[in-house]
Amino acid sequence: MDPAELRASIPALERCTYFNTGASGPTPRPVVNAATAFLERHAFDAPTDEGPYTVAWDALAAAREVVASHIGTDAANVALTRSTADGVNMVAGAIDWQPGDVVVRTDLEHPAGTLPWDRLADTHDIEVRVLETDAGRLDMADVKDAVADARLVALSSLSWTHGTNLPVSDVVDVAHDAGAQVLVDAVQSVGQHPVDVTEWGADFVAAAGHKWLLGVWGGGFLYADPDGYDRLHQTRIGYRSVENPGADGYEYHEGARRFEVGTTSPVPYVALAHAIETVEAIGFDTIQPRVERLTDRLKDGLGDRLLSPRDYESGLVTFTADDPEATVERLAAEGVIIRSLSHPEALRASVHAFNTADDIDRLLDAL
Repeated sequence: MDPAELRASIPALERCTYFNTGASGPTPRPVVNAATAFLERHAFDAPTDEGPYTVAWDALAAAREVVASHIGTDAANVALTRSTADGVNMVAGAIDWQPGDVVVRTDLEHPAGTLPWDRLADTHDIEVRVLETDAGRLDMADVKDAVADARLVALSSLSWTHGTNLPVSDVVDVAHDAGAQVLVDAVQSVGQHPVDVTEWGADFVAAAGHKWLLGVWGGGFLYADPDGYDRLHQTRIGYRSVENPGADGYEYHEGARRFEVGTTSPVPYVALAHAIETVEAIGFDTIQPRVERLTDRLKDGLGDRLLSPRDYESGLVTFTADDPEATVERLAAEGVIIRSLSHPEALRASVHAFNTADDIDRLLDAL
């Protein structure tokens, strides 16, 4: 598949020029078709054939395999979640927090990566230590000082505010040297760049498929390093969490499935797997150079309004505007979809492989 074929497969692009994939991507029709076909099979045929549980578990297992291959790990290390926030909460709820425990996060995190720690500060008296950044950049000296007595470090692999790549591997090395675990929000990376969780070395990586992977809502995933399980104190449990739900007593599943609790629809994960396979069919060797060319064109047109790095790091381009919210509304009325940000107070355009040079020019003209 090439970018032109991808573009032709996305019905939403027939009605607008879309630059908000960093919030929610427009889904290709074949991804929706795959999900719909599975839903019909599960609802109509499975009850009288293999059985709805068998069909569902087979689909979930297949999705885990696709996710695992995409992020460089084994399927046993992948739990299926509803979203990035769901994965973050799974980790937050599986640690036996004590008063005074320290969580370090950056000031670049999405609310999905801030609210769980704020809540734990209220309920368990933990300390949330916030690393200040400059234009989406981390100072590693600040990181080293902040994590010295931390229990967990939480950061994004790619900032949703500036489109900057954060030095995940470096942060992991420093955090592990200090005895802290690391949780990475990778939702802005998957679908944009190759992700190899083994190279990162993080203990946990949470993401979802409805942004750059162009899947549907409800299909997320959590990577968990098996070496980190002995430091957890899980409280959530259900028949999918344990090795043998019918046994006397219980034993948590040996893999990341320990984070999965009960019955869930396989449909979003069928879509997730198909979306990943679609992105892989295009290939990052095609996606990244194309997005670089398009974002270069956009940045040239924006001039000194640009807040994101001038050189390519991602498809997220943040820039200033006199009234961001009013500009978003005006552009939407003209069929150009972008979004506003609060911190910084700015506009953000998300450029993906389905976009074209004409799209960029239309955005610049509208601005």
